[in-house]
Amino acid sequence: MTAETGAAVRVAITGAAGRMGRTLVRAVQARPECRLVAAVEHDGSPALGADAGVLAGVDALGVAVVADLAAVLPDVDVVIDFTTPEGTRRHAELCAGAGTALVVGTTGLGEDDEAALAAAAATAAVVSAPNFSVGVNLALRLVRLAAEVVGDSADIEIVEMHHRHKVDAPSGTALRMGEVVAEALERDLDGMAEHGRSGRRDARSRSTIGFHALRGGDVVGDHTVVFASEGERIEITHKASDRMTFAGGAVRAAVWAARQVPGSYGMEAVLGLD
Repeated sequence: MTAETGAAVRVAITGAAGRMGRTLVRAVQARPECRLVAAVEHDGSPALGADAGVLAGVDALGVAVVADLAAVLPDVDVVIDFTTPEGTRRHAELCAGAGTALVVGTTGLGEDDEAALAAAAATAAVVSAPNFSVGVNLALRLVRLAAEVVGDSADIEIVEMHHRHKVDAPSGTALRMGEVVAEALERDLDGMAEHGRSGRRDARSRSTIGFHALRGGDVVGDHTVVFASEGERIEITHKASDRMTFAGGAVRAAVWAARQVPGSYGMEAVLGLD
């Protein structure tokens, strides 16, 4: 099911009471071409029954937080999901059955979760990305270019930092940066990745990509890819200071996805970079 041309895109947000969920509510309200029609939280959430707008710090929207995504899907054009791998898998199955477009920003997805997204893409447009920031996706393009030009002659390190509450490491964005480098060098990331270092060890191998995850404070998200060669160093850095950066990109993807045919898409397609 795709949104009608000219009509406001009807959006549901899962995890609506969380930090990212509340930001997404504000981002939807900031775009006149879409409208929040449903807000979902898990069973037992203290937010159930509350107005999603009030929770997000904006005016009351008349959209009460509910626990049953299936019940509201008939009135929804697209679901935006930034929850947990288990939640995302369940929401993907529901969207697949209803043919409802799905935008996924959940990180730490496993094979079963990715399989659920792939299955949903048979009947609905699914946009999945580790990061919906426009700047990050431009940085990924620069990382690919740098890897193609100097990757074989440089030591490559990826450093990321997030707030103390982030539970997966490295971040999905850092892993995507590593994937982009590995793809450019026609190698397998699993065979190249080296996560942190300690103790005495042999000299660094140029065939590896180092990953380093820092956690602390309220850092929204910093990522740097370092290409260190003899005599010079290239660093490509993106720093986010407001979750609205990600939320705005996710809503942009939702408006786009609501009008696409079924299939699997990335943020590159949304931005016309693929």
